[in-house]
Amino acid sequence: MDEAAGEELAPPARPARRWMPRRVVITPSALDHPHGFRIVDRVTALGLEVEQLRSNRLTGVRGENERQTYARAKSTMAIVVSPPSRRSLQPIAPSADWRFDLAEGCPAHCQYCYLAGSLSGPPVTRVYADLDEILANLTAYLGRGTITSTRAQRVDEGTTFEASCYTDPLALEHLTGSWQRAVEHFGAWDAHVQLRWTTKYDDVAGFLGLAHAGRTRVRLSVNCRPVTTRFEGGTSRLEDRLTALRRLATAGYPVGLTIAPIMSLPDWQAHYGQLLWMVARAVEGVPALDLTAELITHRFTPGSKQVLLDWYPRTQLEMDESLRADKRGKFGAVKHVYPRAVMTELREWFHRELREVLPACRVLYWT
Repeated sequence: MDEAAGEELAPPARPARRWMPRRVVITPSALDHPHGFRIVDRVTALGLEVEQLRSNRLTGVRGENERQTYARAKSTMAIVVSPPSRRSLQPIAPSADWRFDLAEGCPAHCQYCYLAGSLSGPPVTRVYADLDEILANLTAYLGRGTITSTRAQRVDEGTTFEASCYTDPLALEHLTGSWQRAVEHFGAWDAHVQLRWTTKYDDVAGFLGLAHAGRTRVRLSVNCRPVTTRFEGGTSRLEDRLTALRRLATAGYPVGLTIAPIMSLPDWQAHYGQLLWMVARAVEGVPALDLTAELITHRFTPGSKQVLLDWYPRTQLEMDESLRADKRGKFGAVKHVYPRAVMTELREWFHRELREVLPACRVLYWT
């Protein structure tokens, strides 16, 4: 690594970025679980008060308008018990065999947020107190998946469990400790399994010394500078994310890139070319590097567009249906994606450039 690159990607002098909620509440049912008390201990140690609710229903979140409700919800963390339906795991193609959740909601302010069309109600961050039961439930799904358990292209990953579908783990870890316990659980699980999660934050110090046994793949969600600087409010800088990627890889973790959402911006080849070279400098010289890439293009639904415009009425994010093609799911739901010609150009460019700039990187999928 040359001197300039070393300076650019050196660990930042300031502490890693951490979210501190303005309001923390806990439901009565969460107090029935040991991990609920662990979370309370961590939160109070950070100088935050925990309000005990009288019932398991969250109150005091709605404001006079959508913007006020959004602001209140985004600054609230609720310690709750996961819904019973979450114990019945669902496939999460093309990422992993199964999805399980340790939290729901994200404190970041990404103007393309995928949760806008996935979760109902105000975007409160809910963290689950029944962690021990959630982890114990995973054993029943060993070897039963269809994404990596049986597919020749990815069978080396074993049965995979995705734990960041509805949240960003590193945004919450200092408050909950949930993902560190999950990494240790998988590290002690003597089976062909892999824990997977992705993040836009850089607070990885607590993970470097864990006994992970190579059974956790951490992916850093990255994008070109015009996207990270304009549309990813409240997240860690791109340079800091890449430093975190290097630290995790050096600690023996399998690591990955979640390049998402890929956008067809003006001069996108130059911007994404710069990103790939930054990644190459970040991982240069890492011994036994195990690096993957997941490539996800920008898309939106009619419902998510409306929610995002309510949340970010001044956004410059392109959400013009006339520039998109419609993609329908098996139940008829429509997503607005890039037209075939644009998608083909993007896909061919990324596959070609990744082979040239990051030859050790294995692309898992494009979507």
